[in-house]
This record gives sequence, C-alpha cells and structure tokens, in this order.
Amino acid sequence: MRNINEDIKKAEYKKIYLLFGEEDYLKKQYKNKLKAAICGDDTMNYSYFEGKNCDATEIKGICETLPFFADKRLVIVENSGFFKSANDTINEYIDSVPETTCMVFVESEVDKRSKLFKKVKDLGYVCEMAEQNQAMLEQWVVGLLNQNGMKITKNTLEKFLTYVGSDMENISKELEKIICYAMGRDVVNDADVDAVCSIQISSKIFDMIDAMSNKNRARALELYNDMMALKEPPMRILFMLARQFNIMLQVYELSKRGVANSEIASKAGIQPFIVGKITRQLSGKNGFTGKLLVEALRDCVNVENDIKNGRVDDRAGVEMILIKYS
Repeated sequence: MRNINEDIKKAEYKKIYLLFGEEDYLKKQYKNKLKAAICGDDTMNYSYFEGKNCDATEIKGICETLPFFADKRLVIVENSGFFKSANDTINEYIDSVPETTCMVFVESEVDKRSKLFKKVKDLGYVCEMAEQNQAMLEQWVVGLLNQNGMKITKNTLEKFLTYVGSDMENISKELEKIICYAMGRDVVNDADVDAVCSIQISSKIFDMIDAMSNKNRARALELYNDMMALKEPPMRILFMLARQFNIMLQVYELSKRGVANSEIASKAGIQPFIVGKITRQLSGKNGFTGKLLVEALRDCVNVENDIKNGRVDDRAGVEMILIKYS
C-alpha cells in the first residue's frame, strides 16, 4: 500500500495494479484513491467493468483508446474472475497495455500461480489487502480519533473492537458514531462504546459463552432472548456457538502444548487479546475443559440434525444447549 501512496504522491503510475484480498474496505479505499488521483471527476477518460461477464475484447478496446485531453486513461476491472479462470484475450493483451492507460484490477480471490498474476506482478504492482491484525486495527482507530482531537484508553479500545469485530468498513461506521456522540470531549470512554455501538453477533456469542462458563444460566438465556428479539435466526446462533466452541478447543489444545498466545491467535484466526479472554473461560472450577468442549461440539451437531429433521423446534434446540452447559 505504501507503494501506491508513493505513486500517487509522485504522480508516476504503473500501467497495471492488482488489489486483492479479504479486506474490502482497503480495496475500496485504494481503488478510489487511484481514481481520484488519475482522473478525478473526468468521466471521459474513465471506464469501469464489473463481474464475471466482463467483455475482455471491450476492455482491450477501451485500453487502446488514447486519453482525451489528459495524460492517462483509467480502466478499473472489478471481480472479473480473470485471476481464477484464465481469459486468453486478457492474458495475451496484458503485455501490450499502452503507457497512456492505467489498468486497476480489484479482486476478492486470485490464483497466485496463474500466468496473469505473474505477468501483472512483473509489469505493475500487486497489493494483497488481507484482514488486518489487532495491532494494525488499533493503530488505525487511534489515528482516526487523533485526527478528530480524541484519545482512547487501551481497555476501551479493546472493548470497542470486541463489540464491532475486525471488518474495517464496520469499524469505520461505528467509529464515526462514537466521534459524533463524544464531540466536545477529549477522551472516548466505555460508556460511549456502550451507548452507540452496535454489538456484532460474534461478541454476543462470546458473552453468552462467558455466562455459560460462569454457570449463569439466567444471563445466557437473557442474551439468547436479546438476539431472538433482534431477529437473529436460531440456526445462525447455533452455528456461531459451534464455531466458538471449536475455536475454544483449538486454544485449549494449543495452550496445553505451551504455544505462545500470539501463535495461538494466528493458528485460530482470532485477535491476540481474545486468546486471553478464552483462556479465562477455560480456567477455574467451572471453566470449559477439552472433554466438555468436544461434547458441546457433538451436541451442536446432534441438535442441528434434530432441527433439520423436525424432531425439535429450532429455538428450543438452542435453549437445550445453553441450559445444559450453564
């Protein structure tokens, strides 16, 4: 990403860019940055193609068209699938893109072994925009708050990210709400997060399992009823419970082997501070053991089968899990 920022700063652009990865927010941000820098509001020299039915011949024709009273023509091709399923026209043409054209491919998935990927890497710039780690998200949030004259404590920042998840688009929206709500104050606090942030279902599931590990059945059922009131389908809640039990089992087994929290987080696909919270759910007299987690996962599968085969109501099926393990 630093390379793209440098190209924009110098106004010296590669012929081809490929932006790919899981983080849609970053792909959109850098796609828009390149568009604003290269052609701004100039629609005469800007073309956009989207979807797996993109016409490769039409794209080639647009790329060959000289820009009209400008230095560059910008062609953005998004979610084409060209980097997963080979397109002979694009593969053969990519070497011949004129200096007057800048092509920007934006893709969710690519095959790094494909000829097109390798050609773009040689001819232009490839940027993978993966889901950001905890440290990067924290740094980004702190930076955005600083721009608005605000600060946030480490504990409140962790609470905020626990509530809103790791999706940067959602973080951006929730942070905008906090900035407006706390306008006129220097420090964002826990009360601000509680007051305006929409809690992601993953956070509610975590709190539910927290209640279960503390044998607080009333709290677990209260959280479940809250999610039902928000129209969350019981089957989705069951899936998320099973997913969290599976993550907990991974943390349990890796911890037993003496693996460091940072490595556990990487292997389990979670943020490092979440590992510490899960460890607390695994410890103490009432904590989940490895044996209990295996049993819970088995019960989730059995309840899912019972629901699908009409042997039990979906809402009652999830309640059975909550009652048994709390």
